[in-house]
Amino acid sequence: MNSFYVFSGKKIKRNLIVLVAAIFAIGIIYLESGNVSVFSEEAPSAVYSVPTDKKVIALTFDISWGDKRTEPILKVLQENKVQKATFFLSSPWSKTHPEIVNAIKDAGYEIGSHGHRHENYTSLTEEQIRKEISTAHSILTDLTGKEPNLLRLPNGDFDKRVLQVANSLNYQVVQWDTDSLDWKNPGVQTIVDRVVSKAHPGDIVLLHASDSSKQTHEALPAIIDKLKNQGYEFVTVSELLNHSSVEGKEVRDQASGQ
Repeated sequence: MNSFYVFSGKKIKRNLIVLVAAIFAIGIIYLESGNVSVFSEEAPSAVYSVPTDKKVIALTFDISWGDKRTEPILKVLQENKVQKATFFLSSPWSKTHPEIVNAIKDAGYEIGSHGHRHENYTSLTEEQIRKEISTAHSILTDLTGKEPNLLRLPNGDFDKRVLQVANSLNYQVVQWDTDSLDWKNPGVQTIVDRVVSKAHPGDIVLLHASDSSKQTHEALPAIIDKLKNQGYEFVTVSELLNHSSVEGKEVRDQASGQ
């Protein structure tokens, strides 16, 4: 009889430990639910690439300052018959370089927003985030005659709040899966090798057309040639998104710094 009570006591103790652990785990999940929500299918998301078996890839170019690099890049794209690419333009730069904005637009390339001030939006209040996105929206719409709906945040910096504000303003936040690191000017061949080795179907490639990126236009012909030889078709980000459902988008809550 005594052995029965000893056995039952151990079993009850073990069950209590399991129960307490379960309650503790539920509590953690509840407290962290706000942080997890960005990964839910219904929450706003940032897109890094799209899942597809088709060999489609989006070349994207960020511009925030300077006037020496964009035209050579446009020339390379046109000479190599790349008719589709996406340029993310900061609004202060666009306002002071309307002729280059027009050149991008007239060439038929897609234009997205790179925000207003070039600073990390995660350090701003929601009201400030809204103002930055809205200000850029107004300037780019006036210059291009078309409302942008794609947003690449300065420095690729975002969190759940930024995603929610952007979504409320009808913007899709676009990141990248292949970072050329061209802004570091590591050497033309290094840029080419990095992009070509990392490229994959549904990929979004980050490049720059600001003056600080001195080797991009030199690396671009080889990048285009090698990707074409691998069977890739160049598309805009908007076209790339059409290859994927909302459930298929790759979502991350952590900023990927340049």
